[in-house]
Amino acid sequence: MMKLFTLLTAAAGAVTMIGCSNDVKVTSPDGRIQTTVTLDEAGVPSLSVEVDRQMLIAPSRLGLEAADLNLASGFEIETVEKDHRDETWTQPWGENREIHDCHNEIAVKMRNPEGVALTLRIRAFDDGVGFRYEYDTPADSLLIMDELTQMNFARDGLSWSIDGNYDTYELPYREQAISAVERANTPFTFRVDDLYGSIHEAALYDYPEMHLLRQDSLSFKAELAPLPDGVKARVGGSFTTPWRTLQIGHRAVDLINSALILNLNEPSKIADTSWIKPQKYVGVWWGMHLGTQVWTMGPRHGATTENAIRHIDFAAANNIQGVLFEGWNRGWENWGGNQQFDYVEPYADFDLERIARYAAEKGIELWMHNETGGNIPDYEARMEEAMKRYAELGVHTLKTGYAGGVKGGYSHHSQYGVRHYQRVVEMAARYQLMLDVHEPIKETGIRRTWPNMMTREGGRGMEWNAWSEGNSSEYLCTLPYVRLLSGPMDYTPGIFDIYYDRAKADPGRIQWNGDNTNCSIKTTLARQIANWVIIYSPLQMAADLIENYEGHPAFQFFRDFDADCDWSEALQGEIGDWIVVARRAGDRFYLGAGTNAEARTIDQSLDFLRPGVSYTARIYADRPGDTLRTSYRIEERRLTAADTLRIEMAPDGGCAVTFEPVNE
Repeated sequence: MMKLFTLLTAAAGAVTMIGCSNDVKVTSPDGRIQTTVTLDEAGVPSLSVEVDRQMLIAPSRLGLEAADLNLASGFEIETVEKDHRDETWTQPWGENREIHDCHNEIAVKMRNPEGVALTLRIRAFDDGVGFRYEYDTPADSLLIMDELTQMNFARDGLSWSIDGNYDTYELPYREQAISAVERANTPFTFRVDDLYGSIHEAALYDYPEMHLLRQDSLSFKAELAPLPDGVKARVGGSFTTPWRTLQIGHRAVDLINSALILNLNEPSKIADTSWIKPQKYVGVWWGMHLGTQVWTMGPRHGATTENAIRHIDFAAANNIQGVLFEGWNRGWENWGGNQQFDYVEPYADFDLERIARYAAEKGIELWMHNETGGNIPDYEARMEEAMKRYAELGVHTLKTGYAGGVKGGYSHHSQYGVRHYQRVVEMAARYQLMLDVHEPIKETGIRRTWPNMMTREGGRGMEWNAWSEGNSSEYLCTLPYVRLLSGPMDYTPGIFDIYYDRAKADPGRIQWNGDNTNCSIKTTLARQIANWVIIYSPLQMAADLIENYEGHPAFQFFRDFDADCDWSEALQGEIGDWIVVARRAGDRFYLGAGTNAEARTIDQSLDFLRPGVSYTARIYADRPGDTLRTSYRIEERRLTAADTLRIEMAPDGGCAVTFEPVNE
């Protein structure tokens, strides 16, 4: 016989005593999503989710397993606290400046005979559900050996995900039946009948990241990245886990437009955010991946004083705010060995102080780059010294990297890794440094709490096109619906030399990471431009060699583009097929559209524009019937919110538009 419980009052903020009659339920503000908590006869909690009165997630076990204390069973519900929130908060930056947070909450307070108090906190939004565990135990500390959380799908469907891996997210997407997935990282995006959803997590600070491990055809269990001794997490006697999240929508783009994960994070801990500024940037980076430059000092060194001055001049002349130089610092010669870098001393051919002065004179932000090679102990020993030095130079942006295995047998995505990444975020905030993290821990919305955490890699970025089979247009049409649901990505878009003509003409080009002779970009040039809009990042790079932009008419789009958005919306699309996104910065709007290998013509309403305003629309599009991927056309039209734009895209193609209000 199951123990069934019900709320006796619906008043916001109420504390409710429990009687033995029905389940504990919480419903989304619009009444369409209902989450139910149940205890079985052994006092084990479970959770289910219905949408429009149809079961989506069947009753699924909850709880954790510790080494020496029962955290999983024997519970009885003591009280239920119920709350409601409806407010709008403002970000210093983001896809949308203003975020609406409207949810109903229940805090189900339970206790077991071992004296373990568990609060299961659930928040129900119109676009999904979040829940977390809050434990208060008699112990001083605990070893978490497993998480028992399940997600049991009521019906099979289609899914999009990457394979579960404790060290990398740079994996291809798989489109599979839900029942065919063995393990997956999150976000785990799916479609069941006419519903779209995505499983992920929010507010990951001091806990290993979560994977999904299939138990039977439609049942998945939360799997945590372990420490070397097999323990999943070391926690205090009282602790709170990250939120487990389920975003839900009736269209694929509803998932992109959801702010659920941000709403499950705490407000900013940085009082003065005036130094945190989105920006466009260029840099010494792509040449190394192409094999025409190298990170170490020598004849092909990319980060030289001369090259730095050239990039700063280019940025100043093209309405670009920042410049990045990889390979500026000593230690790259240790790559593949002890992975030890000097984060303060530059190579002899990179005059750091002169370059910093010149950038400041030109009004350009100088970016520093710290590659760790996974040597976390060495980096933690040096990073405060380095950040202090960067602050003295007037630097506000730092790109970090963790390519390579982490020392000591730790995985990137374990509690050890999560703690390290958070130490870096907090120390960077102390020295007013914005972060762009490559080989990161996945984004879980902490950018709300620590808004200096600007952007991350966490997927197969542009560099894969330089030395591998590359990223297909289908991959780029999947990325927004999976990886980008977690947060911004530094994909480093915008390659104009699609076929690498300049690189292939270099007789000394290096094959440093495999055969690169037949590599190229797998999309059209118009799609490369559209990616600046589609793939959101507040630090947005024009990644090609700057000589490929000089004098190019299509580069006008990036000159006009503003990375500091006020409003964004994914307008239409299907996972893996196509995507259309619009953004606004100030009084200008930008639109980006992309398709997979199928040529596609779509009609897009412009009702997102401000009514009563005429706009000059500059359209960057594929050239009809031309199979050369570098072919493009630029046209200008006068358009308003009452118009519909017909978008014609070649196979692997795209379209980008700037809308500038007409002053009449």
